[in-house]
Amino acid sequence: MSAAVRTVEVRVPATSANLGPGFDTLGLALSVYDELEVSALDGPEIDIAVEGTGAAEIPTDESNLILRTIRYAYEAVGRKAPGIRIRARNGIPHGRGLGSSGSAVVAGLLAAKGLLEGVAAFSDADLLRLATEIEGHPDNVAPALFGGLTIAWTDDETPWHKKLLVHRGVSPLVFVPDRTMSTSTARSVLDPAVSREDAVFNVSRSALLIAALTQSPDLLMAATEDRLHQNSRAAAMPETDKLVRLLRAAGFAAVVSGAGPSVLVLADGPGRRLEALAVAEEHTSGSWQPLMLAVDFLGGTVKASAEGASSHEL
Repeated sequence: MSAAVRTVEVRVPATSANLGPGFDTLGLALSVYDELEVSALDGPEIDIAVEGTGAAEIPTDESNLILRTIRYAYEAVGRKAPGIRIRARNGIPHGRGLGSSGSAVVAGLLAAKGLLEGVAAFSDADLLRLATEIEGHPDNVAPALFGGLTIAWTDDETPWHKKLLVHRGVSPLVFVPDRTMSTSTARSVLDPAVSREDAVFNVSRSALLIAALTQSPDLLMAATEDRLHQNSRAAAMPETDKLVRLLRAAGFAAVVSGAGPSVLVLADGPGRRLEALAVAEEHTSGSWQPLMLAVDFLGGTVKASAEGASSHEL
């Protein structure tokens, strides 16, 4: 077995995109994490081990997304990737609308950044661009990289983001089902066109949502209304739609998390979050795992440690 030349520790949060009306634009980092130890080896072999949520479903060969992302980053700066050892501890549920693939891409990029410290540099703009090239859109990778609430957009195919601090009264609650939904399936059921009325509706609600999340959590119910994607996806995930409607009828700002099938509640305080949990538990069969979370304000982190030296942030 080859020896490690350099080892980095990476931590990346889960994310929830869309947040109701902010389709493919808004994303929120949440306090569930994938944690990895990644080593560059002095030989060519690949050694991947995964534990935690969804570990049995994650490939440990050349098709592993984190490994492919590390190699992509090396190639982007004109370097040949070494042998890689990955030890992953996964906390982010897979296929549930919590940004697991985007977080894996961010983890791979941050690992490459740490392994290449002193050899090649990656700016925030570089990381967002590479992550978007791999993932296809920036709405999940932006909050995974930078934390907090992010607005993501593209200009001449270049991705950009703006990070905003979330009001301390916002208390996220996620209901995670025991079933999955692929993003491609969720996108395939979307209407190819929308009416001007619905477009204007969502523009107004997206603008209001920024104010609600950053300044006025009492506006979250109105701000999370949507006419672009959730109704179209309802038939593909009826239990998710039922739970969203149940919670909204009871006065809670519930939305589909990302492409689903998880449900995100943006409560306007810890007490209201407990009330939302009680309503859901009273009316559901127990097939939903509730996660009481915080907004992650830091985003993805990487620490590198040399032999005999203390860890330091990169």
